Parts: sequence; structure tokens; C-alpha cells
Amino acid sequence: MEDAATAAASSAVVVEEERLDVLNKTGQKIGISKPRQSLISLLPLYLLINHLIVTGEVHRDGDYHRAVHVWIYSESTQELLLQRRADCKDSWPGHWDISSAGHISAGDSSLVSAQRELQEELGISLPKDAFELIFIYLQECVINDGKFINNEFNDVYLVTTVDPIPLEAFTLQETEVSAVKYISYEEYRSFLVKEDPDYVPYDVDEQYGQLFEIIRKRYTENTVARSLSLQKQLCRYASVSLDAELTGLSNTDRKTLGLLIKAAKLMDEIFYLQVWYSNPALRDWLKEHASASELDKLKWMYYSINKSPWSCLDENEAFLTTTDSAIKLLPEATKPVSGWKGLEYKAAFPMLKPPGANFYPPDMDKKEFKLWNDSLTEKEQNDATGFFTVIKRHTEFSLDSSSPNHAVHGTNHLMTAHDLYNVPYSKEYNSFLRKAAELLHEAGDLAGSPSLKRLLHSKADAFLSNDYYESDLAWMELDSKLDVTIGPYETYEDAIFGYKATFEAFIGIRDDKATAQLKLFGDNLQFLEQNLPMDSAYKSKNVNAAPIRVIRLLYNAGDVKGPQTVAFNLPNDERIVKDRGTSMVMLKNVSEAKFKHILQPIADVCISKEQKGLVDFESFFTHTICHECCHGIGPHTITLPDGQKSTVRKELQELHSALEEAKADIVGLWALKFLINQDLLPRSLVKSMYVSFLAGCFRSVRFGLEEAHGKGQALQFNWMYEKEAFILHPDETFSVDFAKVEEAVESLSREILTIQAKGDKEAADLLLQKYCKMTRPLKHALEKLESVQVPVDIYPIFSTVNEIAE
Repeated sequence: MEDAATAAASSAVVVEEERLDVLNKTGQKIGISKPRQSLISLLPLYLLINHLIVTGEVHRDGDYHRAVHVWIYSESTQELLLQRRADCKDSWPGHWDISSAGHISAGDSSLVSAQRELQEELGISLPKDAFELIFIYLQECVINDGKFINNEFNDVYLVTTVDPIPLEAFTLQETEVSAVKYISYEEYRSFLVKEDPDYVPYDVDEQYGQLFEIIRKRYTENTVARSLSLQKQLCRYASVSLDAELTGLSNTDRKTLGLLIKAAKLMDEIFYLQVWYSNPALRDWLKEHASASELDKLKWMYYSINKSPWSCLDENEAFLTTTDSAIKLLPEATKPVSGWKGLEYKAAFPMLKPPGANFYPPDMDKKEFKLWNDSLTEKEQNDATGFFTVIKRHTEFSLDSSSPNHAVHGTNHLMTAHDLYNVPYSKEYNSFLRKAAELLHEAGDLAGSPSLKRLLHSKADAFLSNDYYESDLAWMELDSKLDVTIGPYETYEDAIFGYKATFEAFIGIRDDKATAQLKLFGDNLQFLEQNLPMDSAYKSKNVNAAPIRVIRLLYNAGDVKGPQTVAFNLPNDERIVKDRGTSMVMLKNVSEAKFKHILQPIADVCISKEQKGLVDFESFFTHTICHECCHGIGPHTITLPDGQKSTVRKELQELHSALEEAKADIVGLWALKFLINQDLLPRSLVKSMYVSFLAGCFRSVRFGLEEAHGKGQALQFNWMYEKEAFILHPDETFSVDFAKVEEAVESLSREILTIQAKGDKEAADLLLQKYCKMTRPLKHALEKLESVQVPVDIYPIFSTVNEIAE
């Protein structure tokens, strides 16, 4: 017969240990995990109490690791929720602390951990749009007589509720939390300053002080000052009517146009969601409340330009906060309380624009993506890095699927060794794309032009199949008075890799006369390719002539936020670029508006008296044409040193967009001079094109150095200034040294083209770091332009076509 000790031992249960990823001192994973602690029960499983906790290796060895802090803040009472740590905790037992906190287990994500901790410790189930990452805090301390070393990177989240959550609504995890209470954030800060022994200490004069400063700034707002700031930001855009002549359109064409505008508006819906998952809710809230006050009106107006809470012209700095966002009600977020309608929270967004937009989990890093991608088959890798998929987490799906508001969209979510999986656009945005496809099919049935009919039907099919190859070919071959570009194309929003395409739409009327005049450029692309200033080994022998269409823009939608595009060169699919080349669309009325309202005033302020007369629309528009042409030449599909085939986009990743824009600009300038030397363009363009380009540098740099065009332009200006091709005069105006500019243009063209041909990301990074800076000469120019209030860009008004679509 067993004695009591033997019986107890035989019935003991060892609970699976929690392991944590070990980090280096900069917060990066080093590839190993260690136990946090082992939890051993001394009683049978059905009487699981009185645990013996053994400090694990991470805290014993002082390894750096990650955790989450979740703060719940009540707006109406300006109070923070605190929890009292359970007496059995291995650190700070019985002390008042963060609303909810916990380690991020090995392989887990930050946001999912924050959601899970809040649910487990307090019984609150919230969707991801309730959590705002406000900063990352490194805590380094030693307690328990040196036996507990805490080196912890903490992702600090803020959940903003309208009112306090009733205390009886919480379900406390007894092994973690013994009580909760609300306390004024100012009073709580004072306890920390006094180092009150009842509270877990945080140094509010250092990193953790950000929590209190963020709350203070948000809720002590100076309404007048904020209104003035928004007015100043709005004044940087000149409102311009871009209505085009519709008299040449038949009644059937007008009906087709109305359907296309409705489809284009759906591209807006998708784009708002692609930017950030709570962005549509923010948009709807701001629009609904725009008439509440002058400040609310200004918020909505500036949001409408940027299509997000981040200002395109201010390095994506947030001009709104979660305080301005939508209120959402979740009756089932906690256990029910009699007489309480449920938890109301603010749909959150981060102050720093997420580099991966809404294409990737917000807490995914490049290393995690690479480890997952390396485990996939070649076809799966192509999908993962392709234009038309979003990347998600299995764990996020599992957590969300327990929510009463969750809707399953039919993708297979079997758990694998990796947490990531991809979803095709056709499923992710199905509700919008299905409606858009119906509209395009209806418009295609009405269209009189065979090529337009083919485009609309094939694009509708692509929306539902996720295969855009045939529809992109149909777009390239479009020959119709009514010109349409619609679908996912540009990748600027994906600042992590530059892989994922955003939806956009451009609808216009073709300018037949101007289109005929531009055939020269498209027909000479192979000639330009053969003479590019780079090693012949990198040159393509099969560059196709690029069709160029000049249109007058009637309507745009989707990814057309902030500064407006004057032209585009598509598609970006390297398979089509290799086999068929590209096609270009020039938006002539947009170019005319920008020249009149922006470039001419810039020249008056920044260009020397002797040269400002050389700035003209012909040179500006002709260089824009060459810019777009030069997207179609130079390296695209490349051979790496190990013999493997790849693309410039995949090798340069997030650096690709800025370098490609710089290439198109500077090689476009080189191409103009080359065509002039071949007597294919008039020599009268030589001086005016260089001076117009100089004035254009100041125009594009004003878009900000976080934006691809602005970043690329800063690189070009600073290179040209260093080579003394651009000269700053004592009166702070600029001029071109015509004796040096040609060599400077050619040398930068060679530098960029060679980097692209080699797929040399390190060299690209060094080039951008050295030259993509707001240097003293650029600052002088931008300060002068601000002082005389020259607009930075235009904001188009489409009143006529809006009436057609209604």
C-alpha cells in the first residue's frame, strides 16, 4: 500500500512550461527560447491548487525578452484601470500595477498576446481595433535578492473606453489578479513619483512618462490652436476643378461612365481598408460628425485629402488621435451587468503609420516573414510575395473566431508550424469586388468600343479570380475615347517589402491630338535601352514599344491620397513587363493645373532671375512623359551573382519604390538629352528642360522624405548640387550650370541603373542614406516657398461626373 508521500508524488502534475523568445539588447530575436518558469502541482489534477513556482531560466539568467502592457483608460472620468497582483506572483505580489500584462510566449505575436492577456486576466474580450500601440518600453531591474532579473521589452497598448467598466463586469483570474480599481491618471502618476510602496514602480521621468504625457496632450487640447494648425495644413492644397468636356460622349457612353464611377468608388472602400483596419470606421465617424463644429469640419476636410489620419506632406505624422475616432459598442465584451448596455471603446489607430499598412499583421517583422516564406513551396512563395494577397495570423483568426461579431470568409486555417498564412484579395475584399465586378460587366455590355468591352469584362473576372494577367494585357491594348484604369497596381503603401498592391481608379477622356504627338517616345524605348549609361551586359534586347495615352481626367479614386499623380506607367507585373512592356497614361489637365498653381510660382521664388523664364509647361510635360517611359526600360527581371533569376522589386524590397522613382526621373532627363542629340526633339528644349527639372525638385521634395517621389527627388537634387550642376546664389535662388549638368545626370543614372541591375540592396541603402536628406539648400528653398504660401499640390474637384453617377 502506498504511503501519503508516494500517493502525492504519483498524482503530481507538471504543467507544460511557458517558453519565451530570447532577444539581444536591441530587441531582436536571436533564434532560441528558454523557459520562463515551471509550474508543478502538488495535488491531483482535479484539486489543482497551491502551486509551487520555480523561477525559470529567462529571469534567472537575465535574458532579454518581450511582454505586453495593456492600459484601459476611461475618457469620461480620465481614469486608468489598475489591477492588484495576486499574492502568489513571483514578482511584485500584492502590488497595484498595469490593467493587464503578460509575457509574449515563444512564437506568439504581440497583439494577440495583448488580447489574450486581457481576456484571461480580466475576462474582457476585445477586437484588435481596440488596441493602440503607443510605445515600447525597456524595463531593466533586479529584485528578490538578485534571484529575479527582468530585462523586458514591453509593447505598451492603450485601450480607450468612453466610460469606466463596472467592476462587477470583470472576471478576475485568481492566480494573477486579486482586485481591480479605477484611479485618476494624475493621481496614479503622483503615487509613482513618490515611489508609493503599494504600487509597482515605474520611472515616470523616463520612458514610462510617455503614457501620462500622451493622455495629457489628448485631453487638454487647445481647440483654437488645433483649428489653425489644420487650416494651415489644408492651405497647402489648391482646390482645382478638373471637369473635362463630355459633349463628345453618346448617351450610352454616359451610362457606361456612370457605372464606372460607381465601380471606382468601391476602389475607395477597399483602399481605406488597405491603409489600416480601423480606417473605414474613422472615416465614417468623421464624416458623420463633420457639421458638429468648425474643428470637426476641418478634421474631415483634411482627412478626405489624406484618406487616413496620417498627413502625407508631414512625413506621415498623425494629425488625428484615437480620441477623434469612432465609438463602438460591444455588449458581450464582458459578463453582463444589469442596467449597463455594454463596453463602448474608441476604434484605435497608432500614432506612427504602420509600415505594413493592413497587408500584414501589425506586429510582424521581416525575420518572421522570411522564416515562414522559406518554409513554403515555390508557388506558395510567389503568392506570399505577390501583389494580390494579404498576410494574416492563424492565432489572430482563432482569437477573433471566438468573438460574437466574427465572420468567417472561408479560408483554410489549419494550424501549422508557422503562424502566418496568406489570403487572396478576391476573398479578403470579396464583398466589394463582387459588386465592382457586377458594375464592370454591366458597363462592358454597354460599351461600344470592343477594346473597352474586353477590358471591363476581363477586369471584372480578375476581381473574382485574383488573376490579373489577361486584364492587364487588355488594359495595355485599350483603344477607346473613354479611358479606364481600375484595379490593384501601386505598392507604395507596403513600406515593409513593397510587395502588396493598392486599389485605384482613373477615368478620363482621351485627348487624341496629344496622344498622336507622343508616339515618338513609345517607339524609341529599345533605342534608349541600347544606349543607357550602364554595362551592356545588363541591357535588355527585347524592350517593347510603349503605348502612350493622353487623357483629361474625369474622376479618380482609391490610392490617390495627398499629392496627385500626373501620369502612371503600368502594369507592374514583371511577367508582362518582360513579355509585352508597359503602357503609359498622361493626365494632361492634372499636369496643367500643377504647372499653373505650383511649378510656375515655385520658379518665381526659387529660380534665379536669369533662368526663371526657361521654366515652361512644354518642358515640364515632356519630362513627365520621359519619366513614365523610363519606368519601362532598365533592369526589371535580373540575374543574381549566384545565377538565380529574380526581380529588382524583390531584391530591393522597401527601397525599390524610392529608387525606381529616382531612376525614372534622372534617366528620363538623360533620355530627353539623348533624343535631342539624335535630332528627334528640338534643341530649344535643352536649357528649359534642365531648369524646369530643377524647379520640379522643390515641388516633389515638398511631398516629404517618407514618400517615394519626395525621397527620390531629394536624392537627385543633393547629387546634382554636390556635382555643382545646381548652384545656390547669395540671394537664395538657384540656377543650373549647363556645363556640368549633363555629366551629373549621366553619372547618377549609371549609379542607380547599376544598383538595380545587381539587385544590390546594401548599395541602394547607402545611396539613399547619403543623399536622401533635407540638406541646407533644400531647407532654404522650402522655407521660402512656405513664407509666400505656394501650394504644395492640388486637390481635384469632380463635380460633373459626381452628378452623372448619382
